[in-house]
Amino acid sequence: MTAKSEKEILLLESDIRFKALFEILESVPSRKRSITIETEERDKSFRDVFMHLYEWHAMLERWYREGMDGDIPFMPAPGYKWSSIKLLNKQIWESYQDVTLNQAIKKLKLSHERVMDLIRLHTNEEIMTKKYYKWTKTSNLYSYFAANTSNHYKWAIKKCEAIATSIIEGEKIKIAK
Repeated sequence: MTAKSEKEILLLESDIRFKALFEILESVPSRKRSITIETEERDKSFRDVFMHLYEWHAMLERWYREGMDGDIPFMPAPGYKWSSIKLLNKQIWESYQDVTLNQAIKKLKLSHERVMDLIRLHTNEEIMTKKYYKWTKTSNLYSYFAANTSNHYKWAIKKCEAIATSIIEGEKIKIAK
């Protein structure tokens, strides 16, 4: 049996974690999945987490498209620097408050597949070699792909677990009354 490449591991971990997000969602009764929990944190619902992931997928797709066209993409987004990431994430949160959970699910599933397709387009060497593409500067494609898939999904799983727990415990409190 041959060892898996970093690309194969990234694809596998991304898919496993992506599926885990939906398992958490499905652990909550369907009528309760759109509940917004009370928290001081930015993300208060499954929709918030899913749209956050979706928007970061969209930014990655823009960086990738512009970079592969020979441009140097503005990262993370026009008008923002990496040092102002909290402001960017707050703006993302605010811009998707009118989206339904069902819309968020559809958007996220489609963007996940598009990003997985981008990863599949490349060889392991292209993904892992630093400076292989001019637009990645001193980094490699892997760092961009992993940050916006597998690693980001790990963060999202923790958020969704907290949301699910809060909703389910809220349900228990109501039943006990």
